[in-house]
Amino acid sequence: MKKFRNIAVIIATSIAVVSCNDAIDIVQDGEIYPQEGLTTVPNLENYLNGAVYTSLDNSASIKFTSLFTDELRIGPDNTGQDLANFRWVIIPNNGYAASIWSNNYNTINRVNTLVAASANIIPSTALETSRFNSTIAEARALRAYAYLELMTYFSTDTKNDNALGVMLALKPMEITDPPLPRVANSQIWAAMEDDLNFAYTNISYTEGNPPTVKRPGPFFMNKAGVNAIRARMYLYRGNYTLAKQFAQQAINDFTLGGLTLAGPVPSGVPGSAAWNSSFYAAAGGPSPYRQMWVDTIPGENIFKLARPAIGQGGIASIYTTNLTNINGSPLWTTGLNLFNAYSNIPNDIRRFAFVDPSSTNNFYVIDKYPGKGNTPLRNDIKIFRLTEMQLILAECAVMGSPVDYTTAATIVRNVRQARTFSGTAVLPVYTNTQQALRDILTERRVEFAFEGHRFIDLKRLGASAGVSIDRNSNDDRIITSNPVSLSLSDTRWTLPIPSSEINGNPTIVQNPGY
Repeated sequence: MKKFRNIAVIIATSIAVVSCNDAIDIVQDGEIYPQEGLTTVPNLENYLNGAVYTSLDNSASIKFTSLFTDELRIGPDNTGQDLANFRWVIIPNNGYAASIWSNNYNTINRVNTLVAASANIIPSTALETSRFNSTIAEARALRAYAYLELMTYFSTDTKNDNALGVMLALKPMEITDPPLPRVANSQIWAAMEDDLNFAYTNISYTEGNPPTVKRPGPFFMNKAGVNAIRARMYLYRGNYTLAKQFAQQAINDFTLGGLTLAGPVPSGVPGSAAWNSSFYAAAGGPSPYRQMWVDTIPGENIFKLARPAIGQGGIASIYTTNLTNINGSPLWTTGLNLFNAYSNIPNDIRRFAFVDPSSTNNFYVIDKYPGKGNTPLRNDIKIFRLTEMQLILAECAVMGSPVDYTTAATIVRNVRQARTFSGTAVLPVYTNTQQALRDILTERRVEFAFEGHRFIDLKRLGASAGVSIDRNSNDDRIITSNPVSLSLSDTRWTLPIPSSEINGNPTIVQNPGY
């Protein structure tokens, strides 16, 4: 992990500045140390907003998951980009592994800076104490989320508490500190649980008298978001009792505002209107589901990363060059078997919400992130949604005790009904665990395509469901003889610790196979 001497804070802009390693004994012009800059509650709030939240970025894990699994087909304008990752050539200096590692440790170090600085601040009023505690709570929840991302890709086995996890850092790292070793999963989980318990207790929705909403909308961590992290964490650990408990709590917290699964079209709007020209316009037409993806409504988002229309690049740029249509120079398009899965359920609006109508010649252009307003490619990045919590409950019904296939089937049917623009979704019938898990994985594959779930879903459930990567032989249209699947016992299902960490940290242990 890149070690920082200090993260400087420019209070006016809330931007973290890192001092140069070759000038650690020089106070640079404009450099402000945490003990000097983070001295008040408003300072902490500014730093949380301007340095911690802005550091969050899971686009590398989304792209890697798409490349590694079965979400992509080589696009018509691809001239060799990312073909090695697509063909499972994973080596220690892999760029995606390095990005996932460094991005999340960057967030962790910024949270550590905030928490350390807070020890020197004494709030003066009850209102300021509430703001102080809530600021620290949000930051600690984000630290837990960053560790969950790291564990997802670098732990050798998230279901084994004794397996090797990642490095545990709970204070700001200085250049003179000794390097950190990897620790057992149990130590990471314990630190995350401590963060999340504190966060849930101290995050405040309101303040003042009369009370006002302090952090509206899905762009800030709230109680539902904390429980969503807990639910996903326990699901990955195979603790279905707690995964069920916290998924249900997340749903309860979220739906207090009357929000439910985003439907295909509002009542009274004919289904045929769901994919007309207005559907593909910036406003998302009559469909709340499409509107959620073009960011004109919050929809069922529990927590997402804000990406304003004004800015460079965007999440869709990891798949295409200019626009999310066939003339936008797409580098990658929808995998053929994934596209076929969109039609497994009759009248599924996701077939239209995720694929641009300009698609031709089996190049199904990814349109899940069409842009917002007049800015193509740029959309908010969805991290936790209500549908994920529902499907966690379905999985827990199958894997928990006692097994409840009826509840699992009902939840899956309800999700499909919310995505059906016409008619009634059929209630599936499950008679054994493998059959139920396979259907849940199918639903997760369609619903969470291009959101970064498929890699860990297959890794943790594939063996029990009897499935692995499901590519079409024509997805690699350049070398059609390449394998279309990968054994779940392959070491590449765990990413390598980046070479930069290995080279600079003599205590680090590399993952097997690298």
